Amino acid sequence: QISKMFGTVVVGVGIAGLARIRDLMNPIPSSPSEHLKLFGFVSRRSFGNINEAKQISLEDALKNKDIHAAFISTENKSHEETIRMFLEAGKHVLVEYPMALSAKAAHELWEMAEQKGKVLHVEHIELLTEEYKQLKKEVAGKDLVKGTLHFTGSVLDENKSGFPAFSGIARLTWLIDLFGDLTVTSATREKQKDKNYSRMTVHFLTANKKPLTWIEERGPGMRREKKINFCFTSGCLENFPEAPRSSVGLFMQDQNLFAKKLLGQVSKEELAAEKWRILRCLDLAEVIQQFCEEPEKIYS
Repeated sequence: QISKMFGTVVVGVGIAGLARIRDLMNPIPSSPSEHLKLFGFVSRRSFGNINEAKQISLEDALKNKDIHAAFISTENKSHEETIRMFLEAGKHVLVEYPMALSAKAAHELWEMAEQKGKVLHVEHIELLTEEYKQLKKEVAGKDLVKGTLHFTGSVLDENKSGFPAFSGIARLTWLIDLFGDLTVTSATREKQKDKNYSRMTVHFLTANKKPLTWIEERGPGMRREKKINFCFTSGCLENFPEAPRSSVGLFMQDQNLFAKKLLGQVSKEELAAEKWRILRCLDLAEVIQQFCEEPEKIYS
């Protein structure tokens, strides 16, 4: 019996797209990724070839019957439209987070994938890091009293990457994955245009009414860094636990997971939990954006 092969195309060749091309061309032997075959890549810029991968047009990628799946690595603002095109063409889709810049679009796309019987997979490499896996073990079974997750990073072009609650949804995903469902109680945003500086502060309550704070701060020359301060009844965690280096790259781990879904090797329960988490985070990102964009309340 010939093993099932899925022809794939990579759309967008920034850092993630190039990593995708590399990993598709070098699958780990005997891993699910061996069932993916790179057909080519699509880019607005003209490259010719990258390694042995050839550039093809978007029209060809959508029409070609030998292409079963698209890896979407374009800028955030074009994710929605690109996912829609490939789902409409009857292809499976892997997309880098965030899958869309509005909750409504995300729900529509998910429904569309389900109607067409296609896999829509959203990359969440932030949950695959060894640092995070150790943190999750450390937090498991503890009773939260309060906590803060503070991210700093360099400036993003918001027109391309979207509102910080969406571009920074990896942090929100951590909090939901660690502490369960959250409710937004307030959210504010400070911007200094002249300094190219932005700081978003979000306050949540857990299901047990414990406070969590997420700060997303970006400015010129700011180091990419996450700081945590999680206090439990048993004490506070202020540093990440020591974590080993993983032998398998993050994009490769994600690619294996996507291939497993295509092969029908992921349980219905896992898929349902993942769908809930992804859509819940996008719903919350939208609530946060609405809080931040509300006109200042004026008290007379």
